Amino acid sequence: MFPSYQSPAWLNGPHFQTIWPLAIKGDMPVMKRRRWDTPDGDFIDVDFLPRRESTPLVVLFHGLEGSSSSHYARALMRLLAMKGWNGAVVHFRGCSGEPNKLPRAYHSGDADEIDWVLRRLIRRYPEVPRHAVGVSLGGNALLCWLGTRRHKAAELISKAAAVSAPVDLTAAGHHLGLGFNKIYTRHFLRSMLRTARHKAGAFPGMFDVERALRSKTLQEFDDAYTAPLHGFSDVSDYWKRASSKQWLPYIALPTLVLNARNDPFLPVECLPGKRDVSGSVMLEQPEHGGHVGFVTGSFPGKLDWLPQRLLNFFEG
Repeated sequence: MFPSYQSPAWLNGPHFQTIWPLAIKGDMPVMKRRRWDTPDGDFIDVDFLPRRESTPLVVLFHGLEGSSSSHYARALMRLLAMKGWNGAVVHFRGCSGEPNKLPRAYHSGDADEIDWVLRRLIRRYPEVPRHAVGVSLGGNALLCWLGTRRHKAAELISKAAAVSAPVDLTAAGHHLGLGFNKIYTRHFLRSMLRTARHKAGAFPGMFDVERALRSKTLQEFDDAYTAPLHGFSDVSDYWKRASSKQWLPYIALPTLVLNARNDPFLPVECLPGKRDVSGSVMLEQPEHGGHVGFVTGSFPGKLDWLPQRLLNFFEG
């Protein structure tokens, strides 16, 4: 039995537990970037650890505005490299440091994007166990894929894990507009507004650029930008249809869903319970950890609990 997460005494509160990992994210392992053309004429970039024959693959789908440089990606890839496993970090469109070609980018329910990525990875790693991890937005999208594909998901991967997934986007979106949580919204909007400006210049008339650039909340931004560019009628339609909680009862693949109960991105009452999930889903909800935090040890702390927990689940 893998030990449950316990926060160190010196790291108190959900915000400190969420933000501190940024200060101790450590080095990136050696990775090689490959560019893949998408079926619709765009591209994504995927960063790979050096290939190891006959060892499992773990593929990571990052969170909102994340990348292979994110602290959780570095920590997981470092452990995979030490263990001699294969690892890949998939960058959603526009998240690898270069704007993508099309008006659309990525969104929280992008299950079709995950599907074609995993199908391509089968061709690269056909004879080894394959596992998928989604973090935050990437976790929500991965859960949507698992629930919509049901038993067919087992054709592509063996196990999956979602970490700090905002399974109820409406609740999470409103929650991030309250109190101290606004600091996270401002952080995300800095890069998202830059993207919106670029898209407005490259694809004029695709969305209300003035309204998008006035956004102060994720609700306003998603209503003006994310929803119209990705086929949703408005933010309410987007948040409702892209929330993964509705798909949890249909997941057929062994899946770990890990959420801290003090995650500032999602109210605790909105976390899934046993009645909300299928028998294939393992819920793990420690009292502490923040949003993709899970720091352990004496000051300044380590980020090894989360990747170790994930690999323990995949090996188990």
